[in-house]
Amino acid sequence: MAQWRKKEQDEIYSTEEIGARLKEELPSWYYENGWIRRKYKTSGWKASLMVVNTIGHLSEAAWHHPDLTVSYAFVIVKLMNHAAKGVTDKDFHLARKIEEVVVWQPGNDKESALEGTPDDPRFKYLKYD
Repeated sequence: MAQWRKKEQDEIYSTEEIGARLKEELPSWYYENGWIRRKYKTSGWKASLMVVNTIGHLSEAAWHHPDLTVSYAFVIVKLMNHAAKGVTDKDFHLARKIEEVVVWQPGNDKESALEGTPDDPRFKYLKYD
């Protein structure tokens, strides 16, 4: 089984370490052609734009910017540290924050007063895994 160890801020991970860390921390993400990636399936154009805006805000706040592919019913996020020319802790940290915010479902938290979107196709937002 592949292992990974904590790296210095701009130290790049090997392909094996990336796979191991994704499996452990971000199982919906995958590694391909030098990038860690995630495809978010949405219910349509408005939802895709909301995902893009969310990712844009988080990325700008982190000063680390992904490549995005935006379509009617999906958004693909690609992260790689351009300066380091590989995947670094910055990519994993931003991916984790994106994942935490984009797939958040308040209705799943019984302690929350927020109920989440209704179970009605007219109000669907993301297609959750």
